[in-house]
Amino acid sequence: MPQLQQRYTAEFVPTLMKEFNYRSMMQVPRLTKVVLNIGAGAAMENAKILDGAVADLQLITGQKPILTKARTSIANFKLREGRQIGAKVTLRGARMWAFVDRLCNVALPRLRDFRGTSPDGFDGRGNYTLGLHEQLAFPEIQYDKIDMLRGMEITLVTTARTDAEGRRLLELIGMPFRSN
Repeated sequence: MPQLQQRYTAEFVPTLMKEFNYRSMMQVPRLTKVVLNIGAGAAMENAKILDGAVADLQLITGQKPILTKARTSIANFKLREGRQIGAKVTLRGARMWAFVDRLCNVALPRLRDFRGTSPDGFDGRGNYTLGLHEQLAFPEIQYDKIDMLRGMEITLVTTARTDAEGRRLLELIGMPFRSN
Protein backbone atom coordinates (compact mmCIF):
# COMPACT_ATOMS: atom_id res chain seq x y z
CA MET A 1 0.00 0.00 0.00
CA PRO A 2 1.53 3.37 -1.03
CA GLN A 3 2.53 5.69 1.80
CA LEU A 4 0.14 8.45 0.69
CA GLN A 5 -2.77 6.01 0.76
CA GLN A 6 -1.83 4.96 4.30
CA ARG A 7 -1.73 8.61 5.36
CA TYR A 8 -5.15 9.10 3.77
CA THR A 9 -6.76 6.37 5.87
CA ALA A 10 -4.86 7.19 9.08
CA GLU A 11 -4.77 11.01 9.08
CA PHE A 12 -6.92 12.57 6.37
CA VAL A 13 -10.16 10.60 6.94
CA PRO A 14 -10.45 11.58 10.65
CA THR A 15 -9.58 15.19 9.83
CA LEU A 16 -12.21 15.43 7.08
CA MET A 17 -14.82 13.69 9.28
CA LYS A 18 -14.27 16.30 11.97
CA GLU A 19 -14.18 19.33 9.62
CA PHE A 20 -17.30 18.45 7.61
CA ASN A 21 -19.22 16.66 10.41
CA TYR A 22 -19.62 13.37 8.59
CA ARG A 23 -21.41 10.60 10.48
CA SER A 24 -19.84 7.73 8.55
CA MET A 25 -16.43 7.06 7.05
CA MET A 26 -18.16 6.31 3.75
CA GLN A 27 -19.20 9.98 3.43
CA VAL A 28 -15.58 11.14 3.45
CA PRO A 29 -14.43 12.19 -0.04
CA ARG A 30 -11.77 10.01 -1.60
CA LEU A 31 -9.71 10.00 -4.76
CA THR A 32 -11.19 7.51 -7.25
CA LYS A 33 -9.04 7.98 -10.37
CA VAL A 34 -6.56 10.22 -12.15
CA VAL A 35 -6.85 10.79 -15.91
CA LEU A 36 -3.89 12.11 -17.93
CA ASN A 37 -4.67 13.39 -21.41
CA ILE A 38 -2.47 14.67 -24.23
CA GLY A 39 -4.28 16.20 -27.15
CA ALA A 40 -2.13 16.09 -30.27
CA GLY A 41 -4.07 18.02 -32.87
CA ALA A 42 -0.94 18.27 -35.01
CA ALA A 43 -1.10 14.48 -35.42
CA MET A 44 -3.40 15.02 -38.42
CA GLU A 45 -0.38 16.02 -40.51
CA ASN A 46 2.24 13.85 -38.85
CA ALA A 47 1.32 10.52 -37.24
CA LYS A 48 4.71 10.29 -35.50
CA ILE A 49 3.63 13.05 -33.09
CA LEU A 50 1.04 10.71 -31.59
CA ASP A 51 3.68 8.00 -31.10
CA GLY A 52 5.76 10.44 -29.05
CA ALA A 53 2.76 11.38 -26.91
CA VAL A 54 2.02 7.70 -26.25
CA ALA A 55 5.66 7.04 -25.31
CA ASP A 56 5.74 10.02 -22.93
CA LEU A 57 2.52 8.98 -21.17
CA GLN A 58 3.78 5.43 -20.86
CA LEU A 59 7.03 6.63 -19.26
CA ILE A 60 5.25 8.96 -16.83
CA THR A 61 2.53 6.53 -15.70
CA GLY A 62 3.96 3.06 -16.29
CA GLN A 63 0.75 2.10 -18.06
CA LYS A 64 -0.11 1.83 -21.75
CA PRO A 65 -2.23 4.77 -23.00
CA ILE A 66 -5.25 4.44 -25.25
CA LEU A 67 -5.62 6.57 -28.37
CA THR A 68 -8.55 8.98 -28.41
CA LYS A 69 -10.49 9.65 -31.58
CA ALA A 70 -12.39 12.68 -32.82
CA ARG A 71 -16.12 12.41 -32.08
CA THR A 72 -17.27 14.78 -34.81
CA SER A 73 -15.96 16.21 -38.06
CA ILE A 74 -14.97 19.88 -38.10
CA ALA A 75 -14.29 21.23 -41.58
CA ASN A 76 -12.48 24.40 -40.41
CA PHE A 77 -9.88 22.29 -38.59
CA LYS A 78 -9.69 19.67 -41.37
CA LEU A 79 -10.77 17.12 -38.77
CA ARG A 80 -12.61 13.92 -39.68
CA GLU A 81 -14.71 11.85 -37.31
CA GLY A 82 -12.85 8.79 -36.01
CA ARG A 83 -9.38 10.24 -36.57
CA GLN A 84 -6.83 9.66 -33.81
CA ILE A 85 -6.05 13.00 -32.15
CA GLY A 86 -4.75 12.22 -28.67
CA ALA A 87 -3.82 9.73 -25.98
CA LYS A 88 -5.04 9.22 -22.43
CA VAL A 89 -4.34 7.08 -19.38
CA THR A 90 -6.64 6.36 -16.44
CA LEU A 91 -4.88 5.48 -13.19
CA ARG A 92 -6.56 3.76 -10.27
CA GLY A 93 -5.40 2.05 -7.08
CA ALA A 94 -1.74 1.93 -6.10
CA ARG A 95 -0.52 3.50 -9.38
CA MET A 96 -2.90 6.42 -8.84
CA TRP A 97 -1.63 7.09 -5.31
CA ALA A 98 2.01 6.81 -6.41
CA PHE A 99 1.40 9.21 -9.31
CA VAL A 100 -0.38 11.82 -7.14
CA ASP A 101 2.48 11.65 -4.66
CA ARG A 102 5.05 12.23 -7.46
CA LEU A 103 2.92 14.99 -8.99
CA CYS A 104 2.60 16.99 -5.76
CA ASN A 105 6.10 16.43 -4.35
CA VAL A 106 8.35 16.11 -7.41
CA ALA A 107 6.82 17.29 -10.70
CA LEU A 108 5.00 20.51 -9.72
CA PRO A 109 7.91 21.97 -7.69
CA ARG A 110 10.19 21.40 -10.73
CA LEU A 111 8.18 23.82 -12.90
CA ARG A 112 9.76 27.17 -13.66
CA ASP A 113 8.31 30.14 -11.76
CA PHE A 114 5.93 27.82 -9.89
CA ARG A 115 3.84 29.63 -7.30
CA GLY A 116 1.15 27.01 -6.79
CA THR A 117 -1.68 25.53 -8.82
CA SER A 118 -4.78 27.53 -9.62
CA PRO A 119 -7.66 27.02 -7.18
CA ASP A 120 -10.11 27.66 -10.04
CA GLY A 121 -9.76 24.24 -11.69
CA PHE A 122 -12.73 22.65 -9.93
CA ASP A 123 -15.81 21.60 -11.91
CA GLY A 124 -18.53 22.13 -9.28
CA ARG A 125 -18.57 18.49 -8.17
CA GLY A 126 -15.21 18.31 -6.39
CA ASN A 127 -13.11 17.12 -9.37
CA TYR A 128 -9.95 19.08 -10.16
CA THR A 129 -8.20 19.58 -13.50
CA LEU A 130 -4.83 21.19 -14.07
CA GLY A 131 -2.82 21.68 -17.21
CA LEU A 132 0.93 21.40 -17.63
CA HIS A 133 2.67 23.17 -20.50
CA GLU A 134 5.48 20.64 -20.84
CA GLN A 135 6.12 17.02 -19.96
CA LEU A 136 9.62 17.83 -18.65
CA ALA A 137 8.24 18.40 -15.14
CA PHE A 138 8.34 14.64 -14.62
CA PRO A 139 11.78 13.21 -13.84
CA GLU A 140 11.15 10.13 -16.02
CA ILE A 141 11.30 12.26 -19.18
CA GLN A 142 14.85 12.91 -20.35
CA TYR A 143 15.38 16.24 -22.09
CA ASP A 144 17.67 14.76 -24.76
CA LYS A 145 15.17 12.08 -25.81
CA ILE A 146 12.07 14.20 -26.50
CA ASP A 147 11.10 15.26 -30.02
CA MET A 148 8.86 18.18 -28.98
CA LEU A 149 7.32 19.78 -25.90
CA ARG A 150 3.80 18.56 -25.18
CA GLY A 151 1.26 19.93 -22.77
CA MET A 152 -1.02 17.63 -20.84
CA GLU A 153 -4.17 17.78 -18.80
CA ILE A 154 -4.41 15.98 -15.46
CA THR A 155 -7.82 15.40 -13.87
CA LEU A 156 -8.14 14.23 -10.28
CA VAL A 157 -11.58 12.65 -9.84
CA THR A 158 -12.97 12.56 -6.29
CA THR A 159 -16.18 11.45 -4.60
CA ALA A 160 -16.60 14.91 -3.04
CA ARG A 161 -20.02 16.51 -3.49
CA THR A 162 -18.80 20.13 -3.43
CA ASP A 163 -15.69 22.00 -4.52
CA ALA A 164 -14.89 22.93 -0.90
CA GLU A 165 -14.76 19.26 0.11
CA GLY A 166 -12.66 18.37 -2.94
CA ARG A 167 -10.27 21.25 -2.36
CA ARG A 168 -9.76 20.33 1.30
CA LEU A 169 -9.09 16.70 0.34
CA LEU A 170 -6.48 17.75 -2.23
CA GLU A 171 -4.90 20.21 0.23
CA LEU A 172 -4.46 17.39 2.74
CA ILE A 173 -3.01 15.13 0.04
CA GLY A 174 -0.43 17.84 -0.70
CA MET A 175 -1.67 19.75 -3.76
CA PRO A 176 0.07 23.17 -3.58
CA PHE A 177 -2.77 25.64 -4.25
CA ARG A 178 -1.77 29.28 -4.55
CA SER A 179 -3.65 31.87 -2.57
CA ASN A 180 -5.64 34.36 -4.65
